Amino acid sequence: MLTNMKKLFSESKHKKRLIVSISSFIVLVGAGSGYAAYETTKDTVTLSLNGKEQVIRTHANTVAEVLQDLEIDVSKHDELSPSMDTAIKDNLKVTWQEAIPVEIVVDNQPQKVWTTVKTVEDLFKDAKVEITEHDKVNPSLDTKLTKDMKVEVEKAFQLTLNDGGTEKQVWSTSTTVADFLKGQNVALNELDRVEPGMEEQITANSVVNVVRVEKVTDVVEESVAFGVVRKKDNNIDKGKEKVVTPGQEGKVAKHYEVVLENGKEVSRDLIKTETLADSKDKIVAVGTREIVQQVSRGTANAAKEFYVSSTAYTAYCSGCSGTTATGINLRANPNVKVIAVDPSIIPLGTKVYVEGYGYAIAADKGTDIKGYKIDVFFSEKSQAFRWGQRKVKIQILN
Repeated sequence: MLTNMKKLFSESKHKKRLIVSISSFIVLVGAGSGYAAYETTKDTVTLSLNGKEQVIRTHANTVAEVLQDLEIDVSKHDELSPSMDTAIKDNLKVTWQEAIPVEIVVDNQPQKVWTTVKTVEDLFKDAKVEITEHDKVNPSLDTKLTKDMKVEVEKAFQLTLNDGGTEKQVWSTSTTVADFLKGQNVALNELDRVEPGMEEQITANSVVNVVRVEKVTDVVEESVAFGVVRKKDNNIDKGKEKVVTPGQEGKVAKHYEVVLENGKEVSRDLIKTETLADSKDKIVAVGTREIVQQVSRGTANAAKEFYVSSTAYTAYCSGCSGTTATGINLRANPNVKVIAVDPSIIPLGTKVYVEGYGYAIAADKGTDIKGYKIDVFFSEKSQAFRWGQRKVKIQILN
């Protein structure tokens, strides 16, 4: 009996476990079927988030719900496509690019902007900042943008560069004259001058002058006139002269320091004089021997003689042509002995002897020579001055 009860209890227990197992299986099969049905109702959505793609399956109704599920806050500066209220459908692609703050500084004027572009070049296009090849940009145009980056622009402008007299139009950004010349590869020599000064700021339409300065030495050879030395000689008749030693010009080399600016001479200073050849004086013998007139016994003097007032002149005096009234060229014949007379007293062509002057010919006349007055000719102005004005005795020889 006990054995039969144990057997019955064992069979009853086995049947309960079987029922539980079957029930659990039925539940699991039912749950699995529900989950499968739930998953199959999700939509497939491709997301591009800041350039990184991922694919999700979702029951979200709108783009806003998808981003909310992903805990993404979209600001007004961000780039989102399609819009937040777009309904989700299978195989929809959602692109979101987060905007970052960037500071643009144009000619020291700052401006904060939000942007979703990638590079400095794209930033300028997006902000409508025009950049030319001459502008200075920092960092470079191909630099990737990062949060809170500062992008600086110095706008270029035109100005005139005059280098040694050659002008050209060039581009530059605001800087000092020194940095501008360095940027233009303009090398300065020690004496060169720059206008305006090297520390001055350049601006649009400025004119920068580079004056090329040179110092050179110029050697000029010049002749030195010889002196005239007159010596009295009692062996020569009074009024006559004889060249004993001809004069010879000397020669000197003058060294000048010449300053040139842009190739043109602006100053010249004598720094040294070098003697190349000494001059030699001209030696002239001046006759002092008196001429004794021969007279016949019991008769008057052989020649007519009388006293006149006298002055002296040269071939280069004021108003003088250098040619006498009878056609003698005094400048070509400096040693000729000529006097100017009043033809009514002493006819032109008369040979005479003038006390202190010597033998001469009356070959000239003058507006101031009237009556008993004569003008004696000298080749040198100093001789004429020494003669001065004096009263002399004159003899008419023919």
